[in-house]
Amino acid sequence: MNVDYRLLVLIVSVTGVLSFTGCNKTQENASKSATGTTVGTEIDDSIITTKVKSKLLADPDIKGFDLKVETHKGDVQLSGFVGNQAQIDHAIMITQSVEGVKNVDNRVNLKKDSSTTVGIKVDDSIVTSKVKSSFLADPDIKSFDIAVVTHNGEVQLNGFVDNQTQIDRAIDVARRTEGVHNVINELRIKK
Repeated sequence: MNVDYRLLVLIVSVTGVLSFTGCNKTQENASKSATGTTVGTEIDDSIITTKVKSKLLADPDIKGFDLKVETHKGDVQLSGFVGNQAQIDHAIMITQSVEGVKNVDNRVNLKKDSSTTVGIKVDDSIVTSKVKSSFLADPDIKSFDIAVVTHNGEVQLNGFVDNQTQIDRAIDVARRTEGVHNVINELRIKK
């Protein structure tokens, strides 16, 4: 039963990604984006991301919800906050075992304070939502390319963007968001 549920989650996720990716392209740029990535590569990356997330969520030793997964041309970026180095090492091992993964870029940070209360978790969720909303409202930021994770008011930005200007803008917007104490930049420029 557990395997069937994970397969269902994978199928639903891939279907959603395929429909979203297909609807997001115009006729002019359907075959190739500005960074030289084809629609096929974007779909492959989405499938790799889904497989990695599914494996991480299925593993009892890793808190999959504390990790973000971004993929660009088979390079997988892991980010977020975990409690210990063993979780990081295990997450990297699981990610490397997924077919299609060319490289794993570890951007996972250790939690500085493991005594997080429910109130702090709620506050962190609110801060994450505020940062994401600010990104959506800013026309210079490709918000769907940036993952945001917050732990004790410390915001980590992850993902792949087109240039340094987008990174600088995202950091600036995140820093100015109410409730953000610090910003950790883990953004990378697409190759």
